[in-house]
Amino acid sequence: QVQLVESGGGLVQPGGSLRLSCAASQSIFGINAMEWYRQAPGKQRDLVARITSGRSTNYADSVKGRFTISRDNAKNTVFLQMSSLKPEDTAVYYCKFAGTRWGGTAYEYWGQGTQVTVSS
Repeated sequence: QVQLVESGGGLVQPGGSLRLSCAASQSIFGINAMEWYRQAPGKQRDLVARITSGRSTNYADSVKGRFTISRDNAKNTVFLQMSSLKPEDTAVYYCKFAGTRWGGTAYEYWGQGTQVTVSS
């Protein structure tokens, strides 16, 4: 069973930076997109950033210009560089890999989540 292991969360002051990582426990075939979501207490889980196999990227309006998503295909790893952090960025961040298996069946795997807290 594939597992996604996240790291890099923590407590940071407003204006600071953090880099999240999400690595798969084994090689995965057919990844189409790697994504980061976040969920604040009492709120729904929202898409933050997305990167496709062709390295096209999309960002939520609230993080454009501050967050950068990147991927290392050889290591099945996705990163989220977060800068100029604000208190409203506080949330649990989750990664997700979505793709297609050899037979055409779609799949998705989720990480366990990592807490990011922005506070002075």
